[in-house]
Amino acid sequence: MNHAVISGDIIASTSLNEHGKTKIEANLNSLIKELKKKYGVYGRVLKGDYIECYVQEIADVFRVALAIKSFVKSIEISADDVNSNESGRLKLFKTYGIRLAIGIGELSRLDLKNGIIDGEAIYFSGRIINEDKTHNKEKVTIKNTLFIKSNNDNLDKEIQPLLALIDVLISKNTQKQCEVLYLKLIGYSEESIVKKLKKKQPTINEQSTSAGWTAIEKAALRFEYIIKSKKE
Repeated sequence: MNHAVISGDIIASTSLNEHGKTKIEANLNSLIKELKKKYGVYGRVLKGDYIECYVQEIADVFRVALAIKSFVKSIEISADDVNSNESGRLKLFKTYGIRLAIGIGELSRLDLKNGIIDGEAIYFSGRIINEDKTHNKEKVTIKNTLFIKSNNDNLDKEIQPLLALIDVLISKNTQKQCEVLYLKLIGYSEESIVKKLKKKQPTINEQSTSAGWTAIEKAALRFEYIIKSKKE
């Protein structure tokens, strides 16, 4: 039986000072609580800048990954949160936020009560993230930040182009646009977002449109269709 796991690594996290690291960790823990309410996700933060999530429904894992990506990019990190000699790397965080890998495969051990997740799904996702960390590099070149690895090569070939396109789209979005994207991905209507963010409807609509919500929603629906068709 296959399962879905997401592993993620905050980009340029070593450039953050203690205040910045505390802010990131607190926000990630808040995110996990929201994802648990919406999608039943089990998540944990490791070392303050690394996240692992077990997603109960494989069809939800694409939306969950994009929600994580959008949420992290919506965190307000300023020069005050970065070490003075590494302020140049702040742009990397603002552009990309986090690298994420979806792993789909079997799990030999799954005991969420005791925080045990072991098997090929988490091995797949963790291997991708750990192969190309941006930590402690003088020059960082980032080409992609959304990946998938499963025990089905055809599935990977079909999904990776979707991830690559959405990756580019989200990387161009602002902090405010990502805030709106995140709320939409966890099920908020535009009317609810207007009330939550205390902004006018035309502003939210414009941010949603310019952030590429229509394309993102179509990509998520396509992913769900592909996953469900594989089960049949």
